[in-house]
Amino acid sequence: MKHRVVDPAGVVFGLVVPLLCAVFGFVLTKMWEPRLPEQIATHWTTTSPDGFSTPSSNAWTIALLTLLFGGGLSAIAALAPAMLMMRRFMLVVGLSMVGLITTVNFALLYTQLDVTDPSTTSLPLWSIGVGFAVGAVLGWIGASFLRDYRGRTLAATKPSAGLPRSSCPLPISDDVGFSTKGSVILTAITLSPGVVMTLAMRSLWPLFIFGALGLLVVSLVRFRVIVDEREIRVINMGMAAMTYGIDEVVGADVAEIKPFADFGGWGLKTKGRRNYGVVTRTGPAVVITFAGGDRLTITTPKAEDIAGSLNRLADARTR
Repeated sequence: MKHRVVDPAGVVFGLVVPLLCAVFGFVLTKMWEPRLPEQIATHWTTTSPDGFSTPSSNAWTIALLTLLFGGGLSAIAALAPAMLMMRRFMLVVGLSMVGLITTVNFALLYTQLDVTDPSTTSLPLWSIGVGFAVGAVLGWIGASFLRDYRGRTLAATKPSAGLPRSSCPLPISDDVGFSTKGSVILTAITLSPGVVMTLAMRSLWPLFIFGALGLLVVSLVRFRVIVDEREIRVINMGMAAMTYGIDEVVGADVAEIKPFADFGGWGLKTKGRRNYGVVTRTGPAVVITFAGGDRLTITTPKAEDIAGSLNRLADARTR
């Protein structure tokens, strides 16, 4: 893969989309300003508005919030050398915020068209959930277009003779992370505040937010690792989060890993520079070192088979 400083797809979704949404809010305000009150409601308590500003002031505030909070998070997607999965995750989170801010602002303005007394208005709560969900979907679409442009270095030597070898048939694949049952439980825990809020407010919008949040949380603890004759891939959110060629492998070993003690938690973790871990359970893990300086630890019951196969493939590469 060609080395890049900037990911073109990351620029479009991480920078251009938030900018367009910020401009949209400003242009929409100017178009509707003749039909809006001199002071519009910009913040509500549970029963009535408690904050007001001029339409122009609100437009600038919304534009800044969109760019600083939403765009500030999603802009990381444009940095091609950064870890692909981190860029994808930040793009989804950032565009979720952009979608929420843009949709709420649209609803805020629309409900006050031709209104003489803004204190009598109420904010459509559906806009919060719908905006968050639409932004998350757009972020996921954008994430699927991001590519891994990291620099690749070919290994020049065989793995150490002391490392394991295996003749297991390829490909080897394993679902690592929370089981389906565990994922359902985690989703239910994440979704439960939304259910409580939905019942209390008699509105479905909290379910949109907490449902999308639940999917994001679960995505961080569910992975699939695949090893074949050409490469090792870590799949997340239906996309390749990390890909390394067999020709980059310096060696692979097996170790016992405790996620919290060794990496500070579950999921895709970083411990020091270029030391990554897909750690989702206590137990055996394959620890792979690459010629470019990366080190990848994956907790899996198939650690012996994966390590042995990678070393065998690396041996064949240097014959």
